[in-house]
This record gives sequence, structure tokens and C-alpha cells, in this order.
Amino acid sequence: MLEKKIIVVGIGPGDAKFITPAALEKISAAKFLVGGRRALETFSSSSQVTFPITKNLDAALNFIREKILIGQVVVMVSGDPGYYSMLDLLRKNFDVKLIEVIPSISALQLAFAKLAMSWYDATLLSFHGRRPIDDKLKFEPEKILGLLTDGEYNSATISKILIDLGWNGDTSLTICARLSYPDEKIISTTLAAAVNSEPIKHCVLIVGQ
Repeated sequence: MLEKKIIVVGIGPGDAKFITPAALEKISAAKFLVGGRRALETFSSSSQVTFPITKNLDAALNFIREKILIGQVVVMVSGDPGYYSMLDLLRKNFDVKLIEVIPSISALQLAFAKLAMSWYDATLLSFHGRRPIDDKLKFEPEKILGLLTDGEYNSATISKILIDLGWNGDTSLTICARLSYPDEKIISTTLAAAVNSEPIKHCVLIVGQ
């Protein structure tokens, strides 16, 4: 059996208090640590060899290829590794038998928790660097959406898209920004109001309740 060489660790929605003990154990024991700059600033130690994840993903992949010849590499990803993270890229470039995944709390999970809502029946989609197909976004009775956003697809532009796809402007919209951080904001509004308001970027949107 191949030894697990790449440990993909979810570090949660942001604040370190939401990371699991299992994830912290893997991070603290890592000799080679890969992650976003903010994650490295938060979790790395001076004894570790680190490499930042940037837009140049090939550089990170090359670092991992080099270091797994020596020992384990821990790759930190925000939220849960199984939901729109670097995990898919790693699976395409390395034998899956080399990969171990430590799950964590996603921003979507935390957003639904903030509203004391179950999310097992919600439609979860991401506008982060992409646009979901219209069939998944269009209005259906009792439908609830949980959406990740980015700069282009934000609270205003997404609300306009949903109204164009049949959602009533009076539909409830909750904007969850900076989740888990001290400046966290939970804003209750409607789709129509959001279209005409200052856009909020890089947040979670919960549509319909």
C-alpha cells in the first residue's frame, strides 16, 4: 500500500477557532506546508518549509512533486477540501492513493448555522470564478439556494440574475460576509433591494427561507 504523502487539510471559514484538532495536528507536524499566504501566516512555524498558493498553481504542484520524494506535504485549503478547493487539481496530478483528506467546516455550513437553518435540502452552488447553469439557478417553489460569490458575481449581480430567472424580487436574501471574523456581517434583505444596493463581494448568499 502506498504511504499517504499529500495531506489535504481544510482550515475552515477563516477564524482559527473553527479548525478541527485533527487538522491542527497534521499542520503542526508538517515538515512541508503549502497554503494561502494568510493561512501560512496563521498556522506555520519557523521550523517548517512553506510554499504559498498563488495564481501560479503549477509552481505549487512542482513544489509538492519535489517534496513528496522526501516526506509528507500538508496542503491547507480554506473551508472544506471537498467543496471547490485544490483537491480536484491534486487528484488530477497525483495518484489518489497518495492523498489523505481532513475535512472541515465550509463557509456555506457556517452561513446556514448562523440562520439556524438545515441545509440538507438546499441547492448549493458556487459563483466563485464561474457561473452555474441556469437550470440549477431557476426558481422553483420552496427552493433554497446557498451560493458562494466572488468580485464579479456579488450580492447585486447574482440577485439580478435570479430575478431574470423567475425569482420574485421580494424573495428573502441573507448576505453573510466575513464569516467567523470579528467584523462578520449578517444582512437580511430581498433580491430586489440587493440589486439596487452597494454590492457585497466574496460572501455567502442564502436565498429563500
